[in-house]
Amino acid sequence: MRSSIRCVSPLAVCFAAAVACACGSNRTAATSSTSAATAPASSASAAEVSPAAAPSGSAVVVSVTHAGADHGPARLTGTAIPLPGAEAPASLDYIAYERARSRVWVPVSSAGAVDVLDIATGRFTLVDGFKTAEREVRGKKRTMGPSAVTPGESVVYVGDRASNQVCPVDATTLRVGPCLTLPSPTDGVAYVESAHEVWVTTPGDQALAVLDASKPGALKAKATVKTDGAPEGYAVDDARGLFFTNLEDKGGTLVIDVKTRKVKAAWNPRCGADGPRGLAFDAVHDFVIVACTDHLQVLDAAHDGALLGTLDTGAGVDNIDVLNGVVYVAAARAARLTVAVVDDRGELTVEATGDTAEGARNAVADAQGNVYVPDPKAARLLVFAAPERPPRP
Repeated sequence: MRSSIRCVSPLAVCFAAAVACACGSNRTAATSSTSAATAPASSASAAEVSPAAAPSGSAVVVSVTHAGADHGPARLTGTAIPLPGAEAPASLDYIAYERARSRVWVPVSSAGAVDVLDIATGRFTLVDGFKTAEREVRGKKRTMGPSAVTPGESVVYVGDRASNQVCPVDATTLRVGPCLTLPSPTDGVAYVESAHEVWVTTPGDQALAVLDASKPGALKAKATVKTDGAPEGYAVDDARGLFFTNLEDKGGTLVIDVKTRKVKAAWNPRCGADGPRGLAFDAVHDFVIVACTDHLQVLDAAHDGALLGTLDTGAGVDNIDVLNGVVYVAAARAARLTVAVVDDRGELTVEATGDTAEGARNAVADAQGNVYVPDPKAARLLVFAAPERPPRP
């Protein structure tokens, strides 16, 4: 593997990491031989993937051309990194950025593994051996497995739809601890730091499972919050002790008090017949940003969810991310990444856009504003550099 830093133009942003293409044979040699379909999740193993030298152009060098305020949004150019051990098409859903160690965690359901990208070195580490199961979804067979992830304190929690489990992974050793089995399949998982809890959306039960994470490596069931609908997406306001989730089938956004576990309010983001999907909390402005299937809707959390700005994103939006008042959204059907700035009035202004791939969704940003988008059809991770922001007047 070669490491390189390359500036594409004087106005480019350089992303210093090189990740070579990893093929299935490398994974076989590097990871545990335990079958993912039969091994208990607690037997999962971690192995670093050190691929062979990359072919020309495979290094993670991403660029952005800044057009300036008078010439429209910047155009982002991304690079695709193959996910080691994943065969296309792969089953990918939630991914997460781990700020403490500057890593991106990518659960690959169809492989029964989680690919962990160290941004500084450009190396993947595989956390392997999670359970998988084949199930029929909307008339099509899909392989279920690890599909959601959330960083906690010294551990990272992985939700596995195949086993209905949430598993703690030691953030230092990447060893998987004892998994906790829930009554129904997991969807999203979110760590609530103020309460030392993990909240899990379980749409099949129309509920949220609250897990005690006071001992990070040993989860315990703590409570259940009924939601009167199928919860989809999550966001946390730790400062005020609030948890937010959408009801995909009912069309509302719920505000739940973390301490009392009671629903404090139900807002209507007016997403239409398809309902809301993901959401994110903008702590800079105290706004909740709801992902509808083809646009974003800003809600004023300080004023009972009052409707503020909207932004067309293209079709196929699922989950979104917010960092320092900037929203990152990848639309799967439109094959488009949009980076937008939120102002004090809740209006959204597009700062940059980039082409992704059909089916690519659920973007996350790292601490520098670089963006990562999973592309399930090609079993790869798309990486875009942060837009270069001109000095404020």
